[in-house]
Amino acid sequence: MATTYPKYPSGAGWHPIHGLLAAYPIACFTGAFLTDIAYAETYNMQWANFSIWLITAGLVMGVLAAVVGIVDFVASKRVRAHRPGWFHSVGNALVLLLSLWNAFVHSRDAYTSVVPMGIILSGIVTVLVLVTAWIGNSIVYRQQAGGVR
Repeated sequence: MATTYPKYPSGAGWHPIHGLLAAYPIACFTGAFLTDIAYAETYNMQWANFSIWLITAGLVMGVLAAVVGIVDFVASKRVRAHRPGWFHSVGNALVLLLSLWNAFVHSRDAYTSVVPMGIILSGIVTVLVLVTAWIGNSIVYRQQAGGVR
C-alpha cells in the first residue's frame, strides 16, 4: 500500500517553522492568564510565579517566532499582498509589547503583581494572541498564501 503525504497549501517551498514556534507563545500566554485567575482565587504565590515564568517563556518563543515570521513576510510577496498579513504582523507585535509590559507588572511583589493590572493585561494578551493566530491560520490555509516559495 502506497503512503500518501499531505500537501501543504503553498507548495513545496513551504516550511512549518513559524507555525511550530508560534504555538508556544499561544500556549504560554493563555496559560499565564489561567494561572493569574488561579492566583486571584487562591492567593497562593506559586500561581503568580507560574505566571511570570509562562510570560517569560512566551516572550522568548514569541521573539523567535517573530524573527521567522518576519523572514516569511519579507520573502513572500503573496503574504504581503493580503491585508490579513499586516493585521497578523501588527497584532503579534502588540502581543509582544503588551506581554513585555505584563512581565514588568508581574515582577512586582505579591498581590500587586497580578491583581488587577496583571490579570487584565494577561486577558488582553490572550484574546489578541488567539485572534492573531486565527488570522495567521487563515492566511496559510484559506488564502493559501503562507510560507516562502
